[in-house]
Parts: sequence; C-alpha cells; structure tokens
Amino acid sequence: MRAPHSLAGAVELLAAGAWRQAHEIVQQDASALAAWLHGIVHTLEGDLDNARYWYRRADRAFPGSDAVQEEIAAARTTVQRGTER
Repeated sequence: MRAPHSLAGAVELLAAGAWRQAHEIVQQDASALAAWLHGIVHTLEGDLDNARYWYRRADRAFPGSDAVQEEIAAARTTVQRGTER
C-alpha cells in the first residue's frame, strides 16, 4: 500500500472496502481526483445523492453503484499514471 495519507493510499483503502478511512484522506484535498475518489467513497457508503454531487465536482459522469469496482480500478490506474483523467 502507498503512503496512508496520499490519494494513492486512499485508492488502496477503497479497494479494500475501507471507505471511512479513505474519506478522511479525500476530504482534505480539493483536487478533481480527490472529488472523484470522494464520489467513490459515497458510492461504497450507499449515499448515492452525495456520490453524484462529488462526481459533478470532479466533472465526471456518475456510472452508478454497479460500476464501483471498475471505478476503483480506473482510479488506481489514474493514480499510477499520475494523471487526473
């Protein structure tokens, strides 16, 4: 796992289902990537209205709760590449 307080660490926490811990990290960052991860957090939590809000903040289409594992995988790839899209 990456540094626990980085966005890469937040992605790993999301992949492990530890959305509460990931939330602590992403809510401290104002980037579009953090907003996307914040949307994933709320998708895992089951708060889909809040998830949609954060996807809008990230300028991304909300894919729905069925796509959360694909979103986590895409976020992991994005973090590894160092890109936001």
